[in-house]
Amino acid sequence: MNVLLFGATGMVGQGALRECLLADDVLRVQTIGRTATGQQHPKLRELVHQDLFDYRAIEADLTNFDACFFCIGVTSSGVQEAQYTRLTHDLTLAAAQTLVRLNPQMTFVYVSGAGADSSEVGKVMWARVRGRLENALQRLPFKAVYVFRPGIIQPLHGIRSKTGSYRWFYTLSRPLLPLLRWLLPNTVLSTKIVGRAMLAVARHGAPKAVLEAADISAIGRA
Repeated sequence: MNVLLFGATGMVGQGALRECLLADDVLRVQTIGRTATGQQHPKLRELVHQDLFDYRAIEADLTNFDACFFCIGVTSSGVQEAQYTRLTHDLTLAAAQTLVRLNPQMTFVYVSGAGADSSEVGKVMWARVRGRLENALQRLPFKAVYVFRPGIIQPLHGIRSKTGSYRWFYTLSRPLLPLLRWLLPNTVLSTKIVGRAMLAVARHGAPKAVLEAADISAIGRA
C-alpha cells in the first residue's frame, strides 16, 4: 500500500515513518510538512509544503494513497482556544477534506490524545477541541477513519519529541519508562507499537473507530 504521512518530524510521526519503511507491504511513503525529515530511503518521498491549510497547488501529489497517518499535534499550554482550534481542528480538517475528495478509498488515521472529549462540551479546552475534531473526521466519507488516543508514549530508536517540555519529561523519566511499559503494557505505549498499530488498522481495520491506549497496544502487538 501507499501511505501519506503528516507530521513525520514529530515523535509519533517518526515512529510511524520507521515502521512504514520497515513494512514489506508498504510500497511508497510520502511525507508532507513544512520541513523535511532529511532521511533517505528508496520508498520515501518528502514533500515540503508551507501552507497546511491550502493544498490546491499540490493536489496532483496527493492522489493514489491507501492510507493517511495524521500525526501533527500542538501543545495547548499557553494557547487560547481560538488559536488552538485553528492549529488543531481547522488544520487537520483542511487536509482531511482535501484527501477525502482525492482518495475516497483511503483509510485515515488521526492521532488524538487520551482524554479527548467527544461530547464537545467538557470544561477542558484541549479535550473539547480534540473531541470536536474527532467527530468531524468520522463524518467524512473515507473508506474508514480511526482515532488513536494514546497516553504516555516511550520514544525508541533514537526518536525525540520536538516539544521542549516533552523532551524534559522523557529525559527525566527515561529510566522508568521501560519498567512502566512492562508493568502497564496497556497504558504506556512505544513509538514502535503505535506505528505498527497504524499499519495494522490500515491493512485490516479495527472493531471500533476510537482506539484507546489498551486497544492500540493490543493491535500493535498482535
